[in-house]
Amino acid sequence: MKKVSLSGSPRENVGKKDAKKQRREGKIPCVIYGGKEQVHFSVEELNFDSLIFTPEVYEINLEVDGKQYSAVLQDVQYHPVTDKVLHADFLEVVEGKPIIVGIPVRLVGDSPGVIRGGKLIHKMHRLRIKGLINQIPEFVEVDISGMDIGGSVKVREIELENMSFLDPLNSVIVRVKAARNVEEEVEEEEEEETGEAEEAAPAPDAE
Repeated sequence: MKKVSLSGSPRENVGKKDAKKQRREGKIPCVIYGGKEQVHFSVEELNFDSLIFTPEVYEINLEVDGKQYSAVLQDVQYHPVTDKVLHADFLEVVEGKPIIVGIPVRLVGDSPGVIRGGKLIHKMHRLRIKGLINQIPEFVEVDISGMDIGGSVKVREIELENMSFLDPLNSVIVRVKAARNVEEEVEEEEEEETGEAEEAAPAPDAE
């Protein structure tokens, strides 16, 4: 997992009034929890953009009031109309304690079904996993080179050492859907194969 650094300023007052003041000044109210104590702070909005406008997940070296914390971004609250960031939650990383994060999915390979004209449906762009931070990968690699039309890859088919998947194991990560003309071609091929098999079968004995 990649690392980035972020500096925050402690918040002396915690409440809606102070949070609004922080936002007017171009800052985002934040909290870090999961360790010995909760710490309320704010970060510059411009410094925060690089953390949320990316599919990647980072281990964050967070400095607040001279103290250093290792953390991951756990949750972000957005304004329902403007989509501006209202608040952010950070989870402190404690040595030896597993964390839960959503890791981006990276598709690799060329799907035979797509080459034949099928449509690739990428349903899950992140997978929630649980593990120690030093063992969590930057992304989950999903090989689609064996996927023909109608094929799919489910969560249960992915293997990661020392990791637990928290999404339902039967959830489909990616699948190949047939386009209409491709479906007709597949049906015709199946009918031809069935017809050939029937012609090749021996006739029943007459009584």
